[in-house]
Amino acid sequence: MRCLIIDDSRVIRAVARKILEARGYEVEEAEEGGDGLDVCGSWQPDLVLLEWQLPDMSGIEFIELLPQHCGGKMPNVVFCSGEGSYASIEAAVKAGAAEYIMKPFDSEVFDSKLKMAGLQ
Repeated sequence: MRCLIIDDSRVIRAVARKILEARGYEVEEAEEGGDGLDVCGSWQPDLVLLEWQLPDMSGIEFIELLPQHCGGKMPNVVFCSGEGSYASIEAAVKAGAAEYIMKPFDSEVFDSKLKMAGLQ
C-alpha cells in the first residue's frame, strides 16, 4: 500500500515514515497541501496522513480539493494533528476522514487507529 504524509514538520514526517515503512507501506512526503494534491494526482496513494493546518491550506480544504486530483481513486485520509478538540475531530470525520490521530503519537497508537479505519 502507498501512503502520502502531508505535514510541514520534518520530524513528524520522519517518525510517520519510519512507522509506515516498518508496516510495508511505500511512502511519499509533502510539506504543503498543494504539493500533496500534485502527488495524489501522479502517485495515487491508498492512504493520506494529513496535518490539520498546513502552510497553504487547512486539512479540510485539502479534503475538499482531493476528488479533483485523485483520478477517480479516493485515498483514505487520516488526520494527524495536535488539534484535538471535539469540534475539530467532528469536522474532520464529516469532511471524509477515516480516522484522527493526536500528536504526539507512537507506533501502538498508529497501529490502533489504522486498524480502526480498516487500513491495516
